[in-house]
Amino acid sequence: MGKDYLKLLRKKVSDGESLIRNGSTSTKGRFCVTSCDKSLFLKWVSDILILFNKVGCEKSIYAEQIQKYTKVNFANFEYVNDVLGQLNGAISALEEGLIVCDDTAQELSCKLLENIFNKFARVARQLRTRHDNRETLTIKDEYDVQDLLHALLVLHFDDVRDEEWTPSYAGGCERMDFLLKDLQTVIEVKKTRPSMSKKELGEELIVDIEKYKVHPDCKQLYCFVYDPDGYLGNSIGIKNDLEKNHDGFVKIFIKPEI
Repeated sequence: MGKDYLKLLRKKVSDGESLIRNGSTSTKGRFCVTSCDKSLFLKWVSDILILFNKVGCEKSIYAEQIQKYTKVNFANFEYVNDVLGQLNGAISALEEGLIVCDDTAQELSCKLLENIFNKFARVARQLRTRHDNRETLTIKDEYDVQDLLHALLVLHFDDVRDEEWTPSYAGGCERMDFLLKDLQTVIEVKKTRPSMSKKELGEELIVDIEKYKVHPDCKQLYCFVYDPDGYLGNSIGIKNDLEKNHDGFVKIFIKPEI
């Protein structure tokens, strides 16, 4: 998020103060009423609620209190000051981390996933060293990679779905490796083999990318390629080409790096 949306929210504080400065006073009977332009007030309230939705606090008490001003018949200064109070409260809560905005949660999840991918080879190596040579998980194929990765994912994510079906693509349905549904993130797993060339890997990943682009729950695709024997060598070209050509939709991790 954070700073850009906070800047926009602070701008809405200034806009509210401007509504008061440019308001007017009228007399109704024995009472003086200070108010501002109703249409400008409603637009201001609507803009605040839209921003709240973007930062993930649309269900907060602050949004709940502001929501009641979306259908007013007039806009007096009391309403403006009440909305300003709720808005400033939300800004303080965001700054202090009492509200975790959607972008911040997504950013944190991204860092957790990257840490898992980056440390995967170390974890796999550590598992081979057990007291008294006891049995352990030996990674021989792609299913072994998936099993270990699944165990690491559930350390940080509550809703990890494996082998979810994809929508029909190229005449048939296939299963994805992992879906983090709450984050609308899919993880596709590969393990290299002696017969796999860079060209073949690239072609497989291109098919995967196109397949997941049509999945309603996939807004971000991570492709984790485990290459413990270094069959791919310097594979930076595959990573750069695929990430560059798909506008941030896909992130490629080929580990361990040679």
